Amino acid sequence: MNNQKTISEIIHLWQIDKKQYVKKSSFSAYMLLAENHLLPVFGHKYNIEEAEVQAFVFQKLEQGLRQKTIKDILIVLKMALKFGAKNKWITNNQFDIQFPTEREKQNMEVLSRANQKKVMNHIQEHFTFRNLGVYICLSAGIRIGEVCALTWEDIDTDNGIISIKRTIQRIYVIEDGNRKTELILDSPKTKNSNRDIPISKDLLKMLKPIKKIVNQSFFVLTNEAKPTEPRTYRTFYKNLMKELGIPDLKFHGLRHSFATRCIESKCDYKTVSVLLGHSNISTTLNLYVHPNLEQKKKCIDQMFKGLK
Repeated sequence: MNNQKTISEIIHLWQIDKKQYVKKSSFSAYMLLAENHLLPVFGHKYNIEEAEVQAFVFQKLEQGLRQKTIKDILIVLKMALKFGAKNKWITNNQFDIQFPTEREKQNMEVLSRANQKKVMNHIQEHFTFRNLGVYICLSAGIRIGEVCALTWEDIDTDNGIISIKRTIQRIYVIEDGNRKTELILDSPKTKNSNRDIPISKDLLKMLKPIKKIVNQSFFVLTNEAKPTEPRTYRTFYKNLMKELGIPDLKFHGLRHSFATRCIESKCDYKTVSVLLGHSNISTTLNLYVHPNLEQKKKCIDQMFKGLK
């Protein structure tokens, strides 16, 4: 193989090719993972053995990286190596990488019913546009980037529907070795994330009078032509929770709370999955459906009832 290239050269050429086919936010994520993790370890090499990748995985675990993050890094590495092999710059070795069994379950961050009522009642009594965003997230389960990108024309009070069409995020852009950040308004996470969500009666009561007087093209959270970005809104949310004496809960916990309340209310799982904009129902099931002891007992009783 006379035209061998280093991993660094291959990743660079792969990035130029990949940029044509993926969203700007996805490309930015690939760039960051390559720059921060792959190039410092493998950049100078002409070939990578499975043992080296396995050692890399253990090193990253020791550094405290989550398994999901490491798996994302390996996806980028595999895509780049496949591209290199296709162009005959490298031999594409197939890796069978092992991860230690995760023994500790990640606890789902969810508002208690009492705290959820407390937050929603406070917002009804102390209306601001920024407060309204928190209420919408608890009523519709939308992501922080989606609520920041929401405009008044996305809210149809006549038919009682919120349409999710865009998301806002700040991405890293690496150009000529220099890093900068850029705020982008983009289509949502996946095609399933484009969705219509029915508006609850209480939320509709709040929205109807406002909808008549606002500029339709303005963003809901600012009621201006300029949006707020997720980082700024996250800070606002933290201060609101602190003011209300609510235990520390990540913003994404509002989405988890919405989904959990839906499951508790015996909504069917497919509908919850569609409302959340998950790409498949298994994501919803794995995240939110954990039968308690009572449900397990009921299942066993029903099974034996059927035998009699």
